Amino acid sequence: MTLPNIHIHAARNTKHHGCILNISSGFTEISESSYYSIGLHPWYLDATTIESEFLELKYVAIKPNVLAIGECGLDKVCKTDWTLQENCFRMQIELAEQVQKPLIIHCVKAYPEVLGILKKQVKKVPVVFHGFNKNKEIASEILHHGYHLSFGKHLFNENTSQVFTTVPLDRLFLETDASDIPIKEIYEKACRILNVSIEKLQNQIEANTIEVFGKSLTAYE
Repeated sequence: MTLPNIHIHAARNTKHHGCILNISSGFTEISESSYYSIGLHPWYLDATTIESEFLELKYVAIKPNVLAIGECGLDKVCKTDWTLQENCFRMQIELAEQVQKPLIIHCVKAYPEVLGILKKQVKKVPVVFHGFNKNKEIASEILHHGYHLSFGKHLFNENTSQVFTTVPLDRLFLETDASDIPIKEIYEKACRILNVSIEKLQNQIEANTIEVFGKSLTAYE
């Protein structure tokens, strides 16, 4: 059984069956044997190179095996200049709308700002907040806007597991991100929380990936 994993950081030029491999730089190195999400991560932005990196991003974003833009967003903990973060985030939202591909959102202590920008700029493309580990109120606001939530290692924390039960099945995803926890263990934990079979959850998340990303991850060879 292939379990859809919508956000994984791993070695490049390697086939990742059932995964969307996330890359934040070196876009020209992507392989045709994997699916990708590509973006300019707020941690690594540099005002001196942002123009050339964005041009490279635009060039690669149209490739058929690039399924999403991101992760991108805002982070109040990192040292990157805030104005640079905001400008780059807006640029990537505009690009996502141009190529009609969903956004994978990185957000740290900046939910009001991220949601405010998304509300103003997003017109049609789906939005997925990855690695979610916040409270029910923030989850409810994200869902209210029609966006999706992706969960990973934080499901093993009681608070996050409680929030997880409030998310409609057709609005959630699962991921490994950069964690060493296998995706199967994350699915098993999610199934215990929801009291559903792994087959039911796999089928639902596979349907969600087709709806949001336009592709079946379990069928990709």
